[in-house]
Amino acid sequence: MNVLLIGSGGRESALAWKISKSELLDNLYCMPGNPGISSVATNICGDPKDFAAVRTAVLEKNVDMVVVGPEDPLVNGLRDFFANDSSLKDVLFIGPSAKGARLEGSKDFAKDFMSAHGIPTARHFTCTSSNVVEGKAFLAGMKPPYVLKADGLAAGKGVLIMDSLDDACKMLDEMLGGKFGNASSRVVIEEYLDGIELSVFVLTDGKSYMLLPEAKDYKRVGEGDKGLNTGGMGSVSPVPFADASFMKKVEDRIVRPTIEGFAKDGIDYTGFVFIGLMNCGGDPYVIEYNVRMGDPETEVVMPRIASDLLAHLKAAAEGRLAEEKIEIDGRTALAVMLVSGGYPESYAKGHEIDGLDSVSEDAILFHAGTSVRRREDGSDAVVTSGGRVMAVVTLADTLPEAAEKTYREIGKISFQDAYFRHDIGSDLRKYL
Repeated sequence: MNVLLIGSGGRESALAWKISKSELLDNLYCMPGNPGISSVATNICGDPKDFAAVRTAVLEKNVDMVVVGPEDPLVNGLRDFFANDSSLKDVLFIGPSAKGARLEGSKDFAKDFMSAHGIPTARHFTCTSSNVVEGKAFLAGMKPPYVLKADGLAAGKGVLIMDSLDDACKMLDEMLGGKFGNASSRVVIEEYLDGIELSVFVLTDGKSYMLLPEAKDYKRVGEGDKGLNTGGMGSVSPVPFADASFMKKVEDRIVRPTIEGFAKDGIDYTGFVFIGLMNCGGDPYVIEYNVRMGDPETEVVMPRIASDLLAHLKAAAEGRLAEEKIEIDGRTALAVMLVSGGYPESYAKGHEIDGLDSVSEDAILFHAGTSVRRREDGSDAVVTSGGRVMAVVTLADTLPEAAEKTYREIGKISFQDAYFRHDIGSDLRKYL
């Protein structure tokens, strides 16, 4: 099979790494890709938001399957574009229709979906400029802290947690006034859930589903989960508190009703479902849906899938996922993200990355924000080009061993103003 992977970050690096191992694969392409991905795939220049460019690549490379990494092309209707083009409609496609992608593209839509199908989630109220008085009354009837979420996509910045009612009301006005552009023209006010988070991943063909390894990610930039939110500073899989009893609740109360809800609502959904959960005293509640794999969770999920991911994806795209059985590596995978100094605020780019060749063979490097620059001597250097630069991942029999291995390897890599958290996974040791 010839496969085109859409995207350029750490998530796509991990997907490309796993897909490249399949015996079904003939050629793997990635648009636009990154230097790390180029070691296992052929990068194609182009913007995934330019559907015509995607079409050209698919036809020129005789692509049999498209796998979409990020959410934007899905929310904007790439699957529908393929379905409505006679030359593309037979290409296997991993990713939901635009209607299905609204689960991530609109938090209000996702809340309505959960309410309709009895899926446990936080109490909520959707506010617009026309009902802001009711919105503030809803806030006043809640206990702090107060959660405000921009309805649309806001580049991961649209969720705010406020400790005081006055601050929450002021922020509600700012959001409705355009703080996040059109994304916050509607704001979902949500009850704060107190617990510990978990990311659950599902592959579905719209009828059957396959549970992938679960993971926990770390969003705050500082040690001890302090400081600003980021795109993710690291991740761990498996998650010790997600035992068989808890995961049965997740499957019965959330996963199965979600997939059944797609059929009941006439949602064309083939692809990944990311379910962000909160474990509240042993009961799971949905925080959010994403319509793709998470980042940096994909960087620990993919190394734990021991079976052929491409075979699973092909079966899903052909509507026969029920025939497949996933095999999971029982070891722990732990990822630590190297980031640029100053991230998630302003940071410099273009710093040369040293030590990549010194990393052990059993460690995996997933590039996220890197590019290549030609040195004066004509050789190529890998340099930083983003806030999150790369994830360093290892597997070991236990969580402490995986942490020790990953931090040993990350210590071999350096660039100017490099930063990483030293405590990824440490909060989970109490569950061991």
